[in-house]
Amino acid sequence: MPEKQLNLTNLSPAQPREDRKRVGRGLGSGKGRYSGRGIKGQKSRSGSHKMRAGFEGGQTTIYMRLGKLRGATSKDAMPIGPFRTYTQPVNVRDLDRFEAGDEVTPETLVEKRVIKNTRIDVKLLGVGEVTKKLTVRVHAISATAREKIEGAGGTVELLREPKVKKVRHRKAKPAAAEEPEATTEEPEAAAEAEAPAGEAEEPEGTED
Repeated sequence: MPEKQLNLTNLSPAQPREDRKRVGRGLGSGKGRYSGRGIKGQKSRSGSHKMRAGFEGGQTTIYMRLGKLRGATSKDAMPIGPFRTYTQPVNVRDLDRFEAGDEVTPETLVEKRVIKNTRIDVKLLGVGEVTKKLTVRVHAISATAREKIEGAGGTVELLREPKVKKVRHRKAKPAAAEEPEATTEEPEAAAEAEAPAGEAEEPEGTED
């Protein structure tokens, strides 16, 4: 039997076509009057099934009702307390990867794969021993590490000088006002001093 020629009259899909759900198109759509959402309420609204984690219907959530952990270990004050900064620790034993005379900086530490990146300040600690003369330029260093580096003939230079803590002194109370010394001059002498210059006293017995 010869094959039929394909044209618009006998064109059909390879798989049976399924009509999509036309929700909210009235009673004739087959989805009912309310389209499967019920009458009213939160669950009939859009986005009602995508609540964020911890949502409790609008009431105060449990993590807000519970007390917070205060102090240096509080997560509200990360990392580890308010006004703290995090430093990447590097021990002097990790400097064995460098040759004598090399310069140790955050960039060279990344090249030697001692640290991952230079976004965090580097602090050199004194665990281990160092036998090579190195020039160390880091953000901070412990007293033990500095002693070992300089003991091996190396030098240390800080990329960020440590902040000096300001010592607040209490203001001294102002001393009581000193009382003026009492004058020992006689009242007549004081009166003479107060009299204006040029006024001579009239002699007695000159009245008319």
